[in-house]
Amino acid sequence: MKYMATYDWMESFRNTTEWTGATARAMASYPMFAMSMNPMITLAAAWGEVAERSFGRMVAKPDWGIRSIVGPTGQDHLVDVVTVVEKSFGNLIRFSVRRRAPMKRKLLVVAPMSGHYATLLRSTVTSLLPDADVYVTDWHNARDIPVSAGKFDIEDYTLYLVDFMRHLGPDAHVIAVCQPAPLTLAATAYLAGEDPDAQPRSLTLIGGPVDPDAAATDVTDFGSRVTMGQLEQMAIQRVGFKYKGAGRLVYPGLLQLAGFISMNGERHTKAFSEQIMRVMRGEATDHDAHNRFYDEYLAVMDMTAEFYLSTVQRIFKNREIARNEFLVAGKKVDLGAIKRVAVMTVEGEKDDISAPGQCVAALNLLSSLPERMKSQHLEPDAGHYGIFAGKSWRLNIRPLVLGFIDAHSTPAQAAPAQAAPAKSVPVQAAPAKTEAVKAAAAKPEPAKAAPAKIEAIKTAVAKSEPAKAAPAKTTPLAAPVKAATVVETPVASAPATSAQPTAPAKPAETLAPAVQPPAPAVAQPATKSEAAQPVPSAAPVARPAEAPASARIPAAAPPAPLAEVKPAAAQPVDTKASDAKPAEAKPADNVVTPLRRTQP
Repeated sequence: MKYMATYDWMESFRNTTEWTGATARAMASYPMFAMSMNPMITLAAAWGEVAERSFGRMVAKPDWGIRSIVGPTGQDHLVDVVTVVEKSFGNLIRFSVRRRAPMKRKLLVVAPMSGHYATLLRSTVTSLLPDADVYVTDWHNARDIPVSAGKFDIEDYTLYLVDFMRHLGPDAHVIAVCQPAPLTLAATAYLAGEDPDAQPRSLTLIGGPVDPDAAATDVTDFGSRVTMGQLEQMAIQRVGFKYKGAGRLVYPGLLQLAGFISMNGERHTKAFSEQIMRVMRGEATDHDAHNRFYDEYLAVMDMTAEFYLSTVQRIFKNREIARNEFLVAGKKVDLGAIKRVAVMTVEGEKDDISAPGQCVAALNLLSSLPERMKSQHLEPDAGHYGIFAGKSWRLNIRPLVLGFIDAHSTPAQAAPAQAAPAKSVPVQAAPAKTEAVKAAAAKPEPAKAAPAKIEAIKTAVAKSEPAKAAPAKTTPLAAPVKAATVVETPVASAPATSAQPTAPAKPAETLAPAVQPPAPAVAQPATKSEAAQPVPSAAPVARPAEAPASARIPAAAPPAPLAEVKPAAAQPVDTKASDAKPAEAKPADNVVTPLRRTQP
């Protein structure tokens, strides 16, 4: 079966059937046969029309046929298919919508390489385009790829997906349909280990054989019965000279199509019989339901032999993905490395290709992923095709998938990182004042200071700590000393406590030390190093010239409480216990000179 003769024989049979159908349609359409009342003439013409169309579609690549979509304002927007990443065995294409800004959702739809073109997902892409920027993997027909391009197996397929995900960036969401589900899961795990920042936001797996043994189907039974040697002898052929890939070993699309039809032979036979009768009665149209479906279903492509054989052996027989033993380029891909990619599985209750249980098995393999980032859906009464392109997709599954994507559009680790700065605002402001008061308390006290004043300063320092902040009206700032004047410097918007979030406090450099005397004039704030210099104890305290004698605080008078503790605005008291009126002092160099105000 590895010879070109078998490949060309299949192509010859297809070509002959197409020609026979065209001949029957043309012959039965002659006017001279219209005079005959024999219904077989009309039946032959109808058969010829259906046969010509069907066998002609088997070697033609369908067009996407998405010309335009309707925008939110009711206007039509033209759609262009643009190649974003070009490779030998497949491209990454984008459906560019004209006159539309980039959408919030960025979707990568991974099309299957299972004998059909990516256009099998035409209706899926059409339904997603109004709500997202859509990218699709467009795989090439192996018969059109020269042998010089090299091999392409499931490891190369996985690396292609890795490159596509890297190109789109971490804000993309991936939807894998059918066959690529296990390999897309492996590509995501590969990125989790090699390039975590390139992982997508979410991954949706639709009807894929992640664990083929979870539920038996005709496909899994066939893979279990046939040995790899038998499969290679029966299924692998060599491309003939008619195509660019002449000499390449492939699994022909025509052989794959025969297998698909044989799985549901009765249903397909009935569908074509009814279509022939509709054509005979003149009820069929070019784009009726039958033609729309089979124009896409019959368009098949060849797969490289190494891709087909490695899929059967490693995915179905050895179950490397299901056992978490898959290797890519000699490196083990650990599915447990996926920790921040939300994963959803979708299955059809009546899926006869990937039965329920095969796809949802992926969630059990993600041991490091939180349960809140896992989701699953089983669509009742839905077959394999319906879960991504039929009524079930349009009415139920599509809204669920888009809702899942929206729920995980924000990075999983972004919330803690964004909340941290908000909590640190008051914490950053409080230490500034605390350090200033501590620095003031650490200044060397004069040798002649009264013991009562020392205790009052210690009390004020203790009350200024953020953890034990208390109203100032219960604790005086300093003990009363005769002939001393308390000068208060106003501070705008100073917080009463460090726990209340307010405007950021002024830096510690602008706070006047508790042991420095006030200066009589306004000047620029001193630097932190200058404000920290101790003042000799012999320096007298300056007294405002306009303050009357009655404003002095007598030695025996009770302490005058302040309305509010403001460590940043508190000014020092006299360090000498003398009743004599101090002389006018000359301001010290490089000292903060705030506005003066007397305190009774």
